[in-house]
Amino acid sequence: MRGAALAVVSVLAAGSAAGPALAQDRCRLALVLGLDVSSSVNEQEYQIQLQGLAHAFRTPEVVDALLSPPGTVVAVTVYEWSGRYQQDVIVGWTFLGSEEKVLAFADRLAAHERSYAEFPTAVGKALEFGAAQFGHGPACERRVIDLSGDGANNDGVGPSYFRNLGDFDGIVINGLAIQGAEPDPAEYYRNHVMHGPGAFVVTARDFEDYPYVIIGKLLKEVASELIVGERP
Repeated sequence: MRGAALAVVSVLAAGSAAGPALAQDRCRLALVLGLDVSSSVNEQEYQIQLQGLAHAFRTPEVVDALLSPPGTVVAVTVYEWSGRYQQDVIVGWTFLGSEEKVLAFADRLAAHERSYAEFPTAVGKALEFGAAQFGHGPACERRVIDLSGDGANNDGVGPSYFRNLGDFDGIVINGLAIQGAEPDPAEYYRNHVMHGPGAFVVTARDFEDYPYVIIGKLLKEVASELIVGERP
């Protein structure tokens, strides 16, 4: 599959470009981002989604969160999905170990051209594909899928099929549900997409709301975990 091959190449490229500095860093998070490109998403909505995500990675607060604390690194990959057979990696695994690398990642994402526009919404296969990307990526302490979409599964088996197979074991799946369709995508994402300890779903009222919502979602996903307890 073309997406899987691209992911492997990107891991190798990221590792060789990172140099000795990254070898001393621990990868605290592997983040897989999935963008909905099904037929219910028109070209304007697609651009809002794509450019909104790219803008989020240029936002100073997100950049700071990605680079904190020192001595750690976050690895990210992005794919787009629609029908059962339409999933492609659009930016392969990349270590975001410096501001320059984060901004270059955003530029690569913003320059992408849509692969599909006429296929249905296969949420189950989208999540299966997202989970498979961890097999091509670096070993990190946490594995998170961030899936955005504007509708419920209407093509092939749903997420529960792959969950019962154990495909999502050890993975947290968060959702960004873009409202406007029936049944309510937010309810569907809460009941069928969200998975794992600490998982959550955020809601965008429409595609225009997406660029604002994705910033807060990324901040929550990449922020370092807090240790809460009594002070000795």
